[in-house]
Amino acid sequence: MPEPPAAQHGQRGVGRSQPLRIVAVVALGVLWAADLALPRTTAERVLGVALLAVLARVTVSDLEERRIPNRVTLPAGVLALLIGLLLDPSEVPGQILGGLATGVFLTLFAVLTRGGLGMGDAKLGLVLGLYLGHYVLLAMVLGLVASAVFSLGVLVRRGLRAGARTAIPLGPFLALGGAVALLAGPALGGRLPGT
Repeated sequence: MPEPPAAQHGQRGVGRSQPLRIVAVVALGVLWAADLALPRTTAERVLGVALLAVLARVTVSDLEERRIPNRVTLPAGVLALLIGLLLDPSEVPGQILGGLATGVFLTLFAVLTRGGLGMGDAKLGLVLGLYLGHYVLLAMVLGLVASAVFSLGVLVRRGLRAGARTAIPLGPFLALGGAVALLAGPALGGRLPGT
């Protein structure tokens, strides 16, 4: 008896995404090692380990499904606040401010561009702010610049007409910015939330 189309599609998707998932796991291990090698407080380590796991999951999801699911962003946001409340409550207002500012900015951008940016990206921005505090600005700049450079490359390679119709997931670029901000932000001065 043939399998239903959904099951067949699911199996094909798993086969094609296996290399992506392997790369994500290896990258996550390397990033965890890099984060743990830095001089950090316990709070910074906990926030870093959690954020990097979220970013790896979001990257895979956005590349495979072209969406960032609420089942990832909602628990991630709650976890960031719990870590802050447990390990350094004085930093929670900064976490909330960073999260809200980024989430509102990306939500407005999504509304104004009428689908040029998804609400999953806006929720990811909120999560980045909750983990990174004021370093979220660095994450956003890096992520948006990397996305713009990649988009220009697509336009050059495919031509203006075809390139303009090419959907490019923003999540992996925001994740890249978040990982760099997490690892390099403190070297630029200041503290991560929870320190």
